[in-house]
Amino acid sequence: MTAFEDTWHWDINTEGLYQEMVTSADMPPQVSSMIAALRNFIGTNPMMAYLVNMSVRLVELHRVLKPSGSLYLHCDPTASHYLKVVLDAIFGFENYRNEIVWKRQSAHSDARYKFSDVADIIFFYVKSGKALFTPQYTEHDPEYIKKFYRYDDMDGRGPYRLADMASPNPRPNMMYEWKGYGYPSKGWRYQRDTMQKLDEDGRIYYPIKTDGSPDYTKRLALKRYLSEQEGSIVTNIWDDIQPLHGATAERLGYPTQKPQALLERIISASSNPGDVVLDPFCGCGTAVAAAQALGRRWIGIDITHLSIALIKYRIEDAFPEAKFEVLGEPQSVQDARYLAENSRHQFEWWALSLVRARPAGGDGGKTGKKGADRGIDGIINFIDGAKGAPKQIIVQVKSGHVSSAHIRDLVGTLERTKAAIGVYLTLEEPTAPMRKEAAEAGFYHSDLWNRDYPRVQIYTIEELLSGAAVQMPPTSANVTFQRAQRQKSEDSTRQPDLFG
Repeated sequence: MTAFEDTWHWDINTEGLYQEMVTSADMPPQVSSMIAALRNFIGTNPMMAYLVNMSVRLVELHRVLKPSGSLYLHCDPTASHYLKVVLDAIFGFENYRNEIVWKRQSAHSDARYKFSDVADIIFFYVKSGKALFTPQYTEHDPEYIKKFYRYDDMDGRGPYRLADMASPNPRPNMMYEWKGYGYPSKGWRYQRDTMQKLDEDGRIYYPIKTDGSPDYTKRLALKRYLSEQEGSIVTNIWDDIQPLHGATAERLGYPTQKPQALLERIISASSNPGDVVLDPFCGCGTAVAAAQALGRRWIGIDITHLSIALIKYRIEDAFPEAKFEVLGEPQSVQDARYLAENSRHQFEWWALSLVRARPAGGDGGKTGKKGADRGIDGIINFIDGAKGAPKQIIVQVKSGHVSSAHIRDLVGTLERTKAAIGVYLTLEEPTAPMRKEAAEAGFYHSDLWNRDYPRVQIYTIEELLSGAAVQMPPTSANVTFQRAQRQKSEDSTRQPDLFG
């Protein structure tokens, strides 16, 4: 969970970004003035650090956006008023389109000293007047249907409502009698030939008296069938997309996960199939999953290897036919060594992803603490046994010095936790005594498959990059991560290349 938390601090890197924004000749002058004014007002604190980091990225996003493109920025009310000023400075206030309010929940426990916060803000800006936009519709409210679509001729067309056929403006050439019914004061809305077609199609409602004879004292009306309506048009208040709860099938267990329907509405409104969608803060990949489902090309960016791994799992599980490329991941032992030298924790998360293990530890690995089970870096869960009993594989990751003592410690952790198998991932080549210690640990026996698996397994990063895999029972019910449901792209048979 910690890997998905946004933390902002005013440090030397933030100060450097600020100095670049206020002094660089490449920075739009209105943006430089705006960010300097905000610092003078807010000071150097986490809020200002967040705004500086967001501003420099928003400038770049504006730069790469096509004239037909749009930007949606999702935030909570804490910083929304500042972000709108930032966006006005970068995009221009004339390119502001909406402040969308997404009601993400119906109740909250913070109502003791204020009204409960149950909504987030989504700012919608465009690059220019050429921006694409397609109005979105949602299903009619049942009460609305009950109130307005009160008529049904039982002819198979379904319910309909009555619409005015009178012209809104005076039209002398439309002032004619129709089948004994006089014209409205300003004339009909339709010419005679159109009225004839509507009549032949049964689209005109003719008022009648209780005895069934025509009631010429009343006006004709047009029949508008419910089945022909697109639905209720979506406004800037979104209260029809529910947040993800623990029991929601779509939920994958990530604290920042948004409903895919939320991203699909945004992508559908401001892009066409084949267009490119960019999410520069990708998290667990909901935006790229929505883009894939809608037949768009996509780019997702994130800075943690845990996030990158989770997005890969999600796309592979939900869209087996999808083809994508991951840039920035180690492709060689030399790359892996470079990552380890720069961030031990990022290396650990990346190494765990090679065996599809979930990180362990109370703080997500950021401080190096192992949480309740000291000595465990990752977990692989699987189902084995006639009664579907859950089993566990514990994983240790080493990016530096290795010794046989590590394997003895792993065996001790296996005994203490009652785990089925222990896996040791190492950047360095294991020694002969280490392999001997692993062999002496014996085997885990699967009664279901009647097979033995080495109880302690050692894999080098080089072996994993070459395709080595953990030896474990072949279960179809791997429960290490909540798996994304299988989906299908709108055009899965011909998904375009990213820049094709």
